[in-house]
Amino acid sequence: MALKITTKGSTTKIQFVLPDDAHTGPVSAVGTFNDWTPGKHKLVKRSNGTRSVTVAVPAGEEIAFRYLADGGVWFDDEDAHAITDQGSRVIA
Repeated sequence: MALKITTKGSTTKIQFVLPDDAHTGPVSAVGTFNDWTPGKHKLVKRSNGTRSVTVAVPAGEEIAFRYLADGGVWFDDEDAHAITDQGSRVIA
């Protein structure tokens, strides 16, 4: 798992990256940036053996998120700034 965080001006882009074989079936990033809407930000397979999706959020905002895999399996990102009972957290 990996998070790539890039800030430019007042916007931060967060790229959620997983190995393609981390879970079978679709995986989406779900969190405060999309009102916890499953499927809105699906990770897309890449040619380098990963799958990823990028979201843009206001710089400095704290984001809570989790991944949702096929079959209703929720999991956190070990590369997050913190993991709480409410999910993974990063400061954009």
